[in-house]
Amino acid sequence: MKSLFCSELSKAALLIVPLALCLSGSTAAQAGDKNPLFAEAVRPGNWNDHTESKQGYLKVYSASDEVRDGDTRYFPHSSYIIYTTDGKLFKNIENHRSGDDEIPELVSLPVGSYRVVARSLRGGYVRILVVIKKDQKTVLDLDLWETMT
Repeated sequence: MKSLFCSELSKAALLIVPLALCLSGSTAAQAGDKNPLFAEAVRPGNWNDHTESKQGYLKVYSASDEVRDGDTRYFPHSSYIIYTTDGKLFKNIENHRSGDDEIPELVSLPVGSYRVVARSLRGGYVRILVVIKKDQKTVLDLDLWETMT
């Protein structure tokens, strides 16, 4: 009987303690607050101020790889790497969500210039300079690019 009581008490404690911590741990953030847990939590200014959204988008149609699932074949796009213009690794992009996903990933990037290293179908690995502009989508189709040059 005593161990049953201790077991039930332990279960209750495991439920009550996290709830109490969640409810008692509330904190308010103020504009200009230097608390690292609330960086940029509250901004002074106007709700219509969109200066923080200096983002653009990139979609790369890289070479696709054949993936078989029984009798079904899929052709997901190959991964690629984004570097800053000074040669530092910025991001590695898988370029598909799963083995049967044939749509290249739409990547959000800060506005600026980047070097993309990707595999094209006919030309192997290529390096291309891309410029990302605010609220615009840059589409890089490597096989179309090869036929034009």
